Amino acid sequence: MACRDTLRGEVAASEVRQDTGNGNVVVRQLDLSSLTSVRQFVNKLCATEDRLDILINNAGVMMCPKSLTEDGFETQLGVNHLGHFLLTILLLDMLKSSAPSRIVNVASIAHVGGKINFEDLFYNKTPYDSLVSYRQSKLANLLFTRELSRRTRASGVSVFALHPGVIRTELGRHVQTRFPLLSTVLQAPALLLMKTPKQGAQTSIYCAVTEGLEVHSGCYFSDCRLKEPAPEGKDDVAAMKLWDLSAKLVGYNEGDH
Repeated sequence: MACRDTLRGEVAASEVRQDTGNGNVVVRQLDLSSLTSVRQFVNKLCATEDRLDILINNAGVMMCPKSLTEDGFETQLGVNHLGHFLLTILLLDMLKSSAPSRIVNVASIAHVGGKINFEDLFYNKTPYDSLVSYRQSKLANLLFTRELSRRTRASGVSVFALHPGVIRTELGRHVQTRFPLLSTVLQAPALLLMKTPKQGAQTSIYCAVTEGLEVHSGCYFSDCRLKEPAPEGKDDVAAMKLWDLSAKLVGYNEGDH
């Protein structure tokens, strides 16, 4: 378990050990808003583990006020996309050597209507809107999945993106700040429609372990079934352009470890 807050991570790991009887649950520190942290995590993992069968990229921030990561990236794109991008490509060799293996990227239905603002990714020139930025980061998850699938074809590594549903977690805490009245009005009925964390994890689990899913590498899932993404989520030209730009931003080139 790769966690930004290892104290809370240990609490969750303890619950997993107790519920499953599996004592081999390890917590390691990983802050996806820091490329240094990503590289340190990868180095420690590669030094202590022989295999990586499944990588689930599940961390994220949602509709937060504008801020920058320590590397100067707008936080939503930096955490939701660029941190995961570097983590994944640095672990690709281990995933390939462990094939058949899988990468699961937790995206969102919020990619619908999203746009990659290639001319101003971090909203330095245009006004920042937390929802627009969030949509950009979730669209980036789909495009990354698509391009990564193309690049790993025939390697034994499968890649999937998914919408987990609207889940009762702390992820939406900034929505309450931006729309307090709307949040209050909708809170009670919305709670009835929201998924529990256990329910919200089901599509991630489905993509991670369901047999025969390899033929759908690069695809998008929702509620444990294939789902057609929005047209912007199938733009191969944008996906390749985003890959090249992301690699440049995180300082990655082939052979980088």
